[in-house]
Amino acid sequence: MKTEAVRVLYSFPLRLGADRICYTAWQQVNGLAAAGADLVVCAASIGRPVEPAARVAPTLARGRYRLPYRLFGTTRAVALHDWITARRLEKLAGTIDIVHTWPTGALRTLKTAAKLAIPTVLERPNANTRVAMLLVKNECQRLGVALPPGHEHAYDERKLRREEEEYELADRLLCPSDFVVRTFLERGYPAGKLVRHQYGFDEKRYFPGAQMGEGGGLRVLFAGVCAVRKGLHYALEAWIASPASEQGTFSIAGEFLPAYRERLKSMLVHPSVRVLGHRSDLPDLMRNSDILVLPSIEEGSALVTSEARGSGCVLLVSEAAGAICRHMEDALVHRVGDVPTLTRHFAMLHQDRALLERLRTASLAGISSLTWTAAGVRLLDVYRETIEAHKAAQSGVDAKSCNPVYAHSQV
Repeated sequence: MKTEAVRVLYSFPLRLGADRICYTAWQQVNGLAAAGADLVVCAASIGRPVEPAARVAPTLARGRYRLPYRLFGTTRAVALHDWITARRLEKLAGTIDIVHTWPTGALRTLKTAAKLAIPTVLERPNANTRVAMLLVKNECQRLGVALPPGHEHAYDERKLRREEEEYELADRLLCPSDFVVRTFLERGYPAGKLVRHQYGFDEKRYFPGAQMGEGGGLRVLFAGVCAVRKGLHYALEAWIASPASEQGTFSIAGEFLPAYRERLKSMLVHPSVRVLGHRSDLPDLMRNSDILVLPSIEEGSALVTSEARGSGCVLLVSEAAGAICRHMEDALVHRVGDVPTLTRHFAMLHQDRALLERLRTASLAGISSLTWTAAGVRLLDVYRETIEAHKAAQSGVDAKSCNPVYAHSQV
């Protein structure tokens, strides 16, 4: 018997299809549409076309014209998006099964959904924000690096209170990694409120190149915004201390926070280090690298880790990078800030190319489960589980006893 399509209102308060989380949300929408969700997409504006099956209804744009965030102010613009989406949800009552929201632009929508008894999920593209801000604050103080005013990871109590109110209102928090889950559990959130989903990679852009050649030094790549939270300083320290730096190359693709670059300048001039700046040819860089290193101190689930796996790179990552991988099976994983272990990992792969090749082969064998298509299927399953749990709660039935799939998926 054919399963009825899940009717979803997907709310995103920024420009769908732009960079970073805007790209993540765009891929989610496409993956959900491909998986068979019945989607109404309320995004502030649309940066690139989405799957035709999704019905797109911008909140802050009409035709070619969109509200200028810089003039109006991001906080006010996001609040306006939330208000418009909440009003639309009222009119759609009875035709929506679940509401998917994103942080800082969800309060009114979540409250309206609760009033209408519609289950809700809130995306968590990063760790618990209070935990993340404190980690970044402490690491910046340790390094002597000051974040510029208004930086997205600068400590902001008002923003924290707003996000924490959203956490409480949402039925489920969508966590893309075990690290994100842990940061919420540490803050006292119940496990039943947290559900794992995943992000993905575009297999049409990120695919492996030729097998690694014999001999020569390791080709290591760091890709991402060069900011304190990404832990580049730990990677450079470990690389320079390892024998791999004598023959290999360490390439850095990404823009630097100026104060952070100044702090790292003594390591950036090492003869093995190449500072490439912002690059638009990341798939090619990955196909021509042996290793992607990402020693983040806090993260949601860095897209570059799955993109690198799809391109044939072996991951050397911290446990906070949110990478989907297994230590010594298809990657090497270290504790946050553990420079001696990361140094040993560089040395191991430099000295044992057979190990490098085994990890690469195992990593490539698992990439079919990491695509955005697979992520869309998983997210649609999460919707169904959340809807069933919400119905059970409304009727006073134990959700776990009536829905073993939901119980199994919980952290």
